[in-house]
Amino acid sequence: MASHIVGYPRMGPKRELKFALESFWDGKSSADDLLKVALDVRLNIWKQMADAGIKYIPSNTFSYYDQVLDTTAMLGAVPPRYNWKGGEIGFDTYFSMARGNESVPAMEMTKWFDTNYHYIVPELGPDVAFTYASHKAVSEFKEAKALGVDTVPVLVGPVSYLLLSKPAKGVEKTFNLLSLLGKILPVYKQVVTELKEAGASWIQFDEATLVKDLESHQLEAFTKAYSELNSACSGLNVLVATYFADITSDAFKTLTLLPAVTGYTFDLVRGKKTLDLVKSSFPSGKYLFAGVVDGRNIWANDLAESLSILESLQGLVGKDKLVVSTSCSLLHTAVDLVNETKLDDEIKSWLAFAAQKIIEVDALAKSLAGKKDEAYFSANAAAHASKKSSPRVTNEAVQKAADGLKDSAHRRATNVSARLDAQQKKLSLPLLPTTTIGSFPQTIDIRRVRREYKAKKITEEDYIKAMKEEISKVVKLQEELDIDVLVHGEPERNDMVEYFGEQLSGFAFTTNGWVQSYGSRCVKPPIIYGDVSRPKAMTVFWSSTAQEMTKRPMKGMLTGPVTILNWSFVRNDQPRFKTCYQIALAIKDEVEDLEKAGIKIIQIDEAALREGLPLRKAEHAFYLDWAVHAFRITNVGVQDSTQIHTHMCYSNFNDIIHSIIDMDADVITIENSRSDEKLLSVFREGIKYGAGIGPGVYDIHSPRIPSMEEIAERINKTLAVLNRNILWVNPDCGLKTRKYAEVKPALSNMVTAAKKIRTELK
Repeated sequence: MASHIVGYPRMGPKRELKFALESFWDGKSSADDLLKVALDVRLNIWKQMADAGIKYIPSNTFSYYDQVLDTTAMLGAVPPRYNWKGGEIGFDTYFSMARGNESVPAMEMTKWFDTNYHYIVPELGPDVAFTYASHKAVSEFKEAKALGVDTVPVLVGPVSYLLLSKPAKGVEKTFNLLSLLGKILPVYKQVVTELKEAGASWIQFDEATLVKDLESHQLEAFTKAYSELNSACSGLNVLVATYFADITSDAFKTLTLLPAVTGYTFDLVRGKKTLDLVKSSFPSGKYLFAGVVDGRNIWANDLAESLSILESLQGLVGKDKLVVSTSCSLLHTAVDLVNETKLDDEIKSWLAFAAQKIIEVDALAKSLAGKKDEAYFSANAAAHASKKSSPRVTNEAVQKAADGLKDSAHRRATNVSARLDAQQKKLSLPLLPTTTIGSFPQTIDIRRVRREYKAKKITEEDYIKAMKEEISKVVKLQEELDIDVLVHGEPERNDMVEYFGEQLSGFAFTTNGWVQSYGSRCVKPPIIYGDVSRPKAMTVFWSSTAQEMTKRPMKGMLTGPVTILNWSFVRNDQPRFKTCYQIALAIKDEVEDLEKAGIKIIQIDEAALREGLPLRKAEHAFYLDWAVHAFRITNVGVQDSTQIHTHMCYSNFNDIIHSIIDMDADVITIENSRSDEKLLSVFREGIKYGAGIGPGVYDIHSPRIPSMEEIAERINKTLAVLNRNILWVNPDCGLKTRKYAEVKPALSNMVTAAKKIRTELK
């Protein structure tokens, strides 16, 4: 029985690639140094899977930034502003598209389906001249083959690539991106032909958009694409992978009738209903790659349950046509549990990271082949029994409190217009008030102090003193820049979700459980294993300390319940909304304590609210209802004069704007700069918004420093569609990943632009 892995984490167990990328971007290492580290990471990944007995090992899932940008490079679809002259695309052009450069901004970045991973959005139009400009897929296949590892090259499927793209600037928004299918397929044919000539026997096309709600013409595009690719794929086994959700019956029918396709990968973890489609109408003679091992979460697989599913499928498709697989790429989980030497032993027994999931896949495949490892299965069953019965998982008081939330809408008693009036009387803010989103650069010294404190190399007193000094510097800088509403810079927080999770019950933490978010940015999601509560205040001391340093309003900074949920590895033994309500109650306690401490503005970030939106429209209403409700729970008890902010970043918000309004925040700051002001289009189309709003005026995910004129132009664009009295001026996200050499001039330009326009508006 064969085994398959859809994809694998790229950064390496010690984030080798992350540090190599950053060293290269900082000019501290050469391209050759970066290439060497990247090759080592790839070789280790292939060797690990080969040693574990995996038959279908993916290649071309490694990336220096993301796989969609890699596909853009492969197709030569470089926007004209990067001044690419043709030929093989090198690092300069590639990273300029991802990060921008001194002259031009980066391409838009948005979330990959409903994950916290980001991709660079292709900018396409009728005049794009596609050309085969990156041979990465072929080169990596040859690298693996030279090691004796026969891999399955993975490409983003042509239809999904187009559906994940956007019309380029200047192109009509109604432009049919699928009309470009005939122009990109010749490049795909060239890639397929080269892979075949290099010795590939299988090729995988990731067509993840098949799990979304597609119209008939979109489904027809898949048939057209694979009919066109049929001759080029002759002699190859073609695998089409879908993941993250159920596939509709129409999409299932389209997929299973595609010419040239030999096998299909289905997510049978998040796509429970897909199993019924497979059982009722799976095509005879085709390969089924059954995704029974969860690629999105870190819980150990229930091997007995998975084996039962696989045995039922084996009788349906045949022993030689069933392949055990992960549900999706392991890119979305941590790398290796072996690195977690400090994790609680009981909790550790409940977990499986990418390296362990490979072993689970192989163990299931061997069991189907009659080589069941009884000891391994027995240990797995014991771990599941332990998790189910452990007293540390359940807190009856928390369960009761969360269950009691259903009977109230939890809305503030006064409407937002009246609240804003009360807040302005207390705050006396100018027109177009300026602020930042929360974090300031995390310097080497800050990180060192935090490490030393955690390692107990310095006392708590020394730690607090160092953090106060850093906060003081950030406060003084903001006052010098003349920013209106200040933040304390969050020097005590390595990661905002991890920070709050460390102070809440029901959370566990890893030492090396890093997951890639975008580029070299990695996060370390907490693990929610049990009921959540707040034993004590979490941020009141730091916010109060910062407020004492200035007469200007200081924002209290919290992470919202939906974002904590979506940016954690969440327990899988109860509905997600129940866990979210528990977190909301904990944040509610913190909000009310901040208010009692005299904090007049409290920001409750819900950066990931849109990210958690289900991929199928039929499931949207239920999710948005409980997600918005959870946010309102956090601040329902504050006075009218306390201003509640929230923040969202890097997602398409237009389709949930009514839910954003329903959150009933006093001010929302939101990403706008990298996406060509897509957010503003909803207001041009007549959506009425009466609360404060700060569409980000510059992109903090790029090292590029925007000019005052550029920021002023962006502010004027927002003034064309938004009332001046509700408009705020701010960057589009926190400044943690930037350097002070970038932050100071950018914020100075931002404040100068706001003041200039204030004068013009008087």
